[in-house]
Parts: sequence; C-alpha cells; structure tokens
Amino acid sequence: MEVIATITSFQKHPAYKDSGEIWLKDIPVHWEMRKGKFLFRKEERLVRAEDNIVTCFRDGQVTLRKNRRTDGFTNALKEYGYQGVRKGDLVIHAMDAFAGAIGVSDSDGKSTPVYSVCTPIKESRVNQYYYAYFLRNMANSNIILSLAKGIRERSTDFRFKDFGELNIAFPPIIEQNAIAAFLDDKIDKIDLAIAQKEKMIALLKERKQIIIQNALTKGLNPNAKMKDSGVEWIGVIPEGWEVKKLKNVAKINLFTLPENTPKSYIINYVDIGSVSFEKGIERTEFFEFKNAPSRARRIAKQGNTIISTVRTYLKAIDFISEEKCEFIYSTGFAVLEPQGLFEKYLYHFVRSNTFTEQVTFYAKGMSYPAINSSDLGRLFLAIPPSIEQTAIIAHIETQSAKIDKAIALQEQQIEKLLEFKATLIDGAVTGKMKIVSKFDVNSNL
Repeated sequence: MEVIATITSFQKHPAYKDSGEIWLKDIPVHWEMRKGKFLFRKEERLVRAEDNIVTCFRDGQVTLRKNRRTDGFTNALKEYGYQGVRKGDLVIHAMDAFAGAIGVSDSDGKSTPVYSVCTPIKESRVNQYYYAYFLRNMANSNIILSLAKGIRERSTDFRFKDFGELNIAFPPIIEQNAIAAFLDDKIDKIDLAIAQKEKMIALLKERKQIIIQNALTKGLNPNAKMKDSGVEWIGVIPEGWEVKKLKNVAKINLFTLPENTPKSYIINYVDIGSVSFEKGIERTEFFEFKNAPSRARRIAKQGNTIISTVRTYLKAIDFISEEKCEFIYSTGFAVLEPQGLFEKYLYHFVRSNTFTEQVTFYAKGMSYPAINSSDLGRLFLAIPPSIEQTAIIAHIETQSAKIDKAIALQEQQIEKLLEFKATLIDGAVTGKMKIVSKFDVNSNL
C-alpha cells in the first residue's frame, strides 16, 4: 500500500492538555477551545436571479447540483427561505451533518434553508477548510449523531445554534492552514488510489460477466460450428444446442402456501433466507414464518433458484444449497425448480446479463418494475447437452472464484485506505499529529 507507506510514523506535539470535552480528549498544550459561535457567523444572504442550486453531499463536496448530477433530488415547488451561498462558505446540512454532509462550497449559488451557511468572524484567525475537516471527522466518529440525540430526542437535527454551542479545537491559524493543506494533498492521493482500485474492481466484474456470457451462449469450444438461436438476446449458439423457454425447463413456484392456509399450520423448519446483491453490501432479508402466513408464499428447497421479480437487474438471485432446509419467500420472488437440466446451469443462466436483460425489458411498472410469473416463464435460455452443461458449470465457477478472489483483495485494500484516511484526518485535526507549514520551518510549535 504505497499511499499508506508515505506516513509510517508521525511527530507529536511536545505537550498536551485536557480539552475539557470527553469526545475530543487531549489537545496540544498551546491550542485553545472556542465555541463555534465565536468562530463563525451564520449568513442569511438574499438570492440573486443568476443563482443556481448548491447541494451539500454526504462525502463533503459542496457544489452546484448541475456539476454532479441532476436526478434523485426532491425539488421544491416554491423556494421558500432559500439563501445565497458564496464560494468559500462553510456549509452544514442540518439533517445530514451526522452523515458527513459538511464542507466548503466551491461555487456561488443558492441553497435550502436546511443548510447553515457560515463564514469566519475573523478570517485572519479561522480557516474554514480546517473546520470542514474537523466537523466531518466529528460526523464520521458518530459524535455529531450522539450530540444531536442529546439535543433533540430521536433526531439528527444539527443546526447552527447547536454548532454554535459546541466547544471545538482552536489551533493557531498557521497550524489550521498547514493542516488543511496537508490533508488536501494526502486525501487527494488516497482518493485517487481508491478510485483506481474501484476501476479495477469494475474491470474485473466486467471480465467475469464476459466469461459467464461466452460460456453460456457460445460454449467452451472456440472451434464449434455456430447457428442462429432465433432469439435476439442470445444471438448465435453452437450446433447441437437448443433454445427453450424457461417454463419448459423449470417449474415456477411449484410449492406455495395458499391464501386460506389456516393459522394453526406449522412449518417443520424454516430459516431466514437472504439474497446477496452483486455489489456485495446490500442484503434483502425476509421474516421467519413458523406460524402460517395469511398470504401466499413461495417455498424454495435445496437445488432451487430464487429470483427477484422486482428490479432483477440488481442480481437479487440465489441458489439454495443448504441441505434439509426450506425457505419461504414473499410473492416478490419466483422459485425455479429445474426440469431436465442441471440445477447450477439454470442458476448461472438466469443470473447472467443475457437473462436479466430480458427480464428488465419485459418488466412492468415505473418506480419498481417487476415481471410476473407468466411472462418470466416465456423468456428464453440456451441449453447445451448435459455433458457440456457440466463442463460449463465447472468453468464458470473456477474462473469466477479466481476473479472473486482478486476483487476481494482490491476491496480489502480499499477498506485499509479508508481506515487510514479516517485515522489521518483524525490525527491531524485533533492535534494527535504535529503538522507544521512548510513555509514556517522555524516554527517552534
């Protein structure tokens, strides 16, 4: 980890003292503590005609909305209470500050009144970029969340009056400047390293999909004679392969509990099912039903494939491999019982882009597009002879395991970089690490 290796140790300040705040602990002896309201004022500027909307994001970027993205926002019909924002303002998102939505604006514009727009009372003594790092460090350490709960029960509201009453570190301006410049440089390098690893993960996932796609539609023999499958989604396939509809190679929702299942009905053994999404961090979990549900449920058994009928492109698809275990899924899932082909071949095919793209095309609905069981059954699969199915399964699982291992390594390195980034910021802004301006080599701090 070349970025982490750039700082294997750091110099501490000569002496420390108690800050008086449990969450901050000790600070350098020459630092002071000041309330936020003595360092910053809350601005209440009028909005100009040329002002566009400025958004404060959870990663700390404060910029014009159009600079980053234009969708996914709730747009007010009338901009009541909107205020002017200027480049260099410290912006605190009252509702999202706990999640890190604090930063310095890089643009002029306007914002919702939910934001606290702040400027230093004395610019010669306060660096807003240092305090953006300081406050985001408080957020990432869950300090703002705990303070907000203490201010208002069951709320994460963190407004200027809350910030104003906080006792926060107040280093000399030369150190504020040095810390902000130091972190800008180091964080840029760390973020670049993370972006490169994320790009590598994306390339590995793309490579994995290509391997799966080729194996499931072209087979493993590069010299095989090909023929038109007759299905646009599948393209050409090896001679000797067939194209069949899903309903002809699998039973769909073979076992279900009927609507009128009596409450006294008891399932012998039911576990809580889960489906891992492609990106590996999202999970969809279902309640355990030992007393019979009043609505129909799908029963999946070992060897079945379950497929989400809602937003299938997220790859909410799983293979039931656990022995002696029955799973019950909601009507949002279809359970596939293979007929006449290998269980794992069915699983890999329905999880491939070839199949999920068909599902997406035929799904209905706006907010949560879904496909019903009948339409699902009419979708096509490419079916090779049994001996080839076995070879394809082995090939996919062997190659996927290698790529998954490489992805896991990149993810572990990203996690280490994120941990290092957090430690670096915390050490710098709280004084655990001594940062001296390169322009002040004679400083005795």
